[in-house]
Amino acid sequence: MEYVRLGRSALKVSRLCLGTMNFGPLTSEADSFTLMDKALDLGINFFDSANVYGWKTGEGITEQIIGRWLAQGGGRRQRIVLATKVYGRMGDGPNDRGLSAYHIRRACEESLRRLQTDHIDLYQMHHIDRDARWDEIWQVMEGLVRDGKVVYVGSSNFAGWHIAQANGEAAQRHFLGLVSEQSLYNLNARTIELEVVPACQAHGVGLIPWSPLSGGLLGGVLRKVAEGRRASERIQKAIEKHGEQLRAYETLCRELGEAPADVAVAWLLHNPVVTAPIIGPRTLEQVTGGLRALEIRLSADSLAKLDHIWPGPGGPAPEAYAW
Repeated sequence: MEYVRLGRSALKVSRLCLGTMNFGPLTSEADSFTLMDKALDLGINFFDSANVYGWKTGEGITEQIIGRWLAQGGGRRQRIVLATKVYGRMGDGPNDRGLSAYHIRRACEESLRRLQTDHIDLYQMHHIDRDARWDEIWQVMEGLVRDGKVVYVGSSNFAGWHIAQANGEAAQRHFLGLVSEQSLYNLNARTIELEVVPACQAHGVGLIPWSPLSGGLLGGVLRKVAEGRRASERIQKAIEKHGEQLRAYETLCRELGEAPADVAVAWLLHNPVVTAPIIGPRTLEQVTGGLRALEIRLSADSLAKLDHIWPGPGGPAPEAYAW
């Protein structure tokens, strides 16, 4: 396993991040335990979750599963970098969501209880809250760091200017600020190349792509359908929309002798601002299979072909749309 620094921090994390969103709703607790143990055995030390995962308001089902896994001991807590998120609705009250100091502090305490730990290594804001001022957010985050309950702070689904503004305000307070941003990023979703990627580069923020396979679209979906696998309605519509691109993509992957899913992740890893794409496995094979992407080195010619098949916005702003 390869390890890299998380943004401008000195923290070392694995080049693949274990996403836990399926734990509970789609993956049983026993299977979730097996997947986490396997990931740890393979050297994946970066685990990502959120208080809303499990999708039953206020219950934090996924965090509870992780907490019971950690409670088994065996050095599990000491061997992982544990990340979770705050923002989503956790109750019916007017202050049960968002990034008010009131909600952040209470949500943190509740996540710590569910996770059965005394600290969160990376506490991520799951979305921007336009009603919360940065002085309020950073004041409560500083307190959580001072109390030893949070080590680093990150963001998710932020715009480029949110990252710049957040870290500008943090610097004025002599606070570290954001060290990571978790964004939708894959060959089929490249909008963040306009401003989020440049903002991350400028502010030393590590990029953690979610949905690296575009919801399965980049995982060899045409071959799977041809083999008789049933595709969801969402995937069927995506195939109708991107059929020509998918045929060209899967043909290129065959020429490279690599699985489409591995090429998609390898393409993300070639970007120096990317810290660790999030993989959300449901089987042991998906955990072990993901390691191949770490070994693939895409040539300039292959990268150019991928750009042709899946064109981005044209590079960073404003060059992408202005002289």
